Amino acid sequence: MPASIPRIGLGTYSDTDKDQWAANVRTALELGYRHVDTAQAYDNEAYVGAGIESAPVDREDVFLATKVAHPDHPVPGREDVRAMVDACLERLRTDYVDLLYVHWPAGPYDPETTLGALQELADEGKTRHVGVSNFEPETLDAAREVLDAPVAANQVECHPLLQQEALREYAVRHDHWLVAYCPLAQGGVFDVPEIRAVAEKHDASPAQVSLAWLLSKDNVAVIPKASSEAHMRENLAAADLDLDDEDVARIDAIDREERIIDREYAAWRQ
Repeated sequence: MPASIPRIGLGTYSDTDKDQWAANVRTALELGYRHVDTAQAYDNEAYVGAGIESAPVDREDVFLATKVAHPDHPVPGREDVRAMVDACLERLRTDYVDLLYVHWPAGPYDPETTLGALQELADEGKTRHVGVSNFEPETLDAAREVLDAPVAANQVECHPLLQQEALREYAVRHDHWLVAYCPLAQGGVFDVPEIRAVAEKHDASPAQVSLAWLLSKDNVAVIPKASSEAHMRENLAAADLDLDDEDVARIDAIDREERIIDREYAAWRQ
């Protein structure tokens, strides 16, 4: 694998109360999280950076990821990308990130220009790895042709109600991570009969079962959002939940495709 990514991370997207992430990130790191995910478009990088800085954990022990090149925050030129990343690093109070993603292959995104800038930033040590987000196989192929370094990860919505088998297979075949956002389908997994049955069998929560199912898959990491210490603990404990083959097969067989994050410019709509 091109990057060593802690398989359970903290997602930090929220529409409101963005300042909560300073305390939330600090709490998560104190509990044992070592993977924190944010984005320029989330408008919370300053708080995430403050949380990391205040935590009793060395910066080099935290796998920090952010994203740029969102259609709502266009970066049409190579220098625009570089300037945006420099601003991200300043807000995050760090000299580098461990993983820098292209947020969407849309708007002014151009593989040569956008990924070329990220490659330069990687060469300069401002990011240790380059990744992509919301990419489909065709856009992944184009990205791989441009980058000198391997694509480290593709961050996409993935959960038992949107299983992304093709993208998971692609990740294994090309040896990168699939980082699952919305891994609990924003609570949609909680009332799924198959998941509830497995949860009862293991005396676990549906959230833990859904995360454990994702973690049973090769090359998959998860970044559930959590704002309370209780939920952070619950999600982190999913790493210790061992589902048997019958459990995994039962969830594999859920035949639903319920996408939560959908945009008119998304690659899957083109």
